[in-house]
Amino acid sequence: MSAALHRRDIDMTAGSITKHLILFALPMLLGNIFQQLYNTVDSIVVGTFVGKEALAAVGTVGPIINMLIGFFNGFASGAGVIISRAYGAHDRAQLRSAIHTAMGLTLLLSVLLTALGVSLAPVFLRMMKTPDDVLSEAAAYLRIYFAGATGLLFYNIGAGILRAVGDSMRPLYFLIFSAVVNTALDLLFVAVFGWGIVGVAVATVAAQLLSALLVMIILTREQADYRVELRSIRLERETLSHILTVGLPTAVQMAITSFSNVFVQSYINRFGASCIAGWTVFNKVDAFILLPAGALSLAETTFVGQNIGAGDIERAKKGTSTTMRLSFLTTFLLLVPTMLFSRQLVTIFNSDPEVLTYGTRFILTITPFYLTVVVSQTIAGSLRGAGDAKACMYIILGSYVVFRQIYLFVVYRIWGTLLLVSLGYPMGWIVGSVAIYIYYKSNRWKKAITYLQTEKAGKD
Repeated sequence: MSAALHRRDIDMTAGSITKHLILFALPMLLGNIFQQLYNTVDSIVVGTFVGKEALAAVGTVGPIINMLIGFFNGFASGAGVIISRAYGAHDRAQLRSAIHTAMGLTLLLSVLLTALGVSLAPVFLRMMKTPDDVLSEAAAYLRIYFAGATGLLFYNIGAGILRAVGDSMRPLYFLIFSAVVNTALDLLFVAVFGWGIVGVAVATVAAQLLSALLVMIILTREQADYRVELRSIRLERETLSHILTVGLPTAVQMAITSFSNVFVQSYINRFGASCIAGWTVFNKVDAFILLPAGALSLAETTFVGQNIGAGDIERAKKGTSTTMRLSFLTTFLLLVPTMLFSRQLVTIFNSDPEVLTYGTRFILTITPFYLTVVVSQTIAGSLRGAGDAKACMYIILGSYVVFRQIYLFVVYRIWGTLLLVSLGYPMGWIVGSVAIYIYYKSNRWKKAITYLQTEKAGKD
């Protein structure tokens, strides 16, 4: 590796595990906060300047956006694992191949996901039983969002490349910039120009395109081995196969899990616009609770990938246990104030009495269960870093999709109460956490790294 490679990236194969995880996760945590601010600001602006129907529209499209974008992010995570492994193994040729193949895959998927998102938006909204007073605004938001989805995809893959080699600072800078732009454009288009939900969608797309432009400028001008050369972008068969081996199960898992959330949203939608708006606020507020654990999980994936690439499995396992402890601590510290000030937090989005009641009830009922999510999120991050994405897929799909849908179908048909419907998420989290913990302790995930060791031995 060239000396320039060590200017911004981090070699996690030596040194303090806790220090590496925290220092690498902190910029990603801040980045995740600003990324979360995208939709949060959208919700605050429309809830304040337009009304609860527009707030409900922004919330009801969330599962659809997450489904298609999550499908792409699964592939991006596969690319990140291959890149971090190549970096940990000091394999320059594989590093460059993985980066340019990932870029080629992103170009292809951006076309496909844009077409699917724009064309299928009304179908999904009708499937979710979206109320008539929310439907038209939700459809307009979705069409505009997916028409500009290319910016989001290229930012995500570019930031993923930088993070895979240990550079989590520059993706943070780009997110801060785009979040500020998004907020300014939201206020301009909605509060000043009066464009309503269309203005919010246009602002989001513009900010995402700017962040993508920034990350691509950095990668194409970088002098290290992870530089992107436009003429070298292509789909190399062997590298693509490795990316798909890790990324496809994750992509399927994320897409199907989000698709199942479309049906969860359909149950919520049956209780009216005020309930949808309250559910939207709950999702925006409590999403921040898991941000530290999410950042630590991403850092852990890179940490595990690099150390397995270097052949140090025991150090990789220590990284997982350290991540678990840190994630439990940070999540608990955020739960307490969120529950204590739940009503005040809901008021930031909308002051309608019914929205306040629904939003507060959701926060107080569901957020304590986020401690169970820490288990599944931490272990899933470790398994992906080790290349065992299939196990994550089977466990998450079984608990978050199959079990959850059966639970919702039964409780709605028999009792039909909002409380039991809203508990569909926690019930799936509990089942998933228990299952993935049992799998991890069985050590069967170690089989996933066999091909890497075989390849390295062959090269030697």
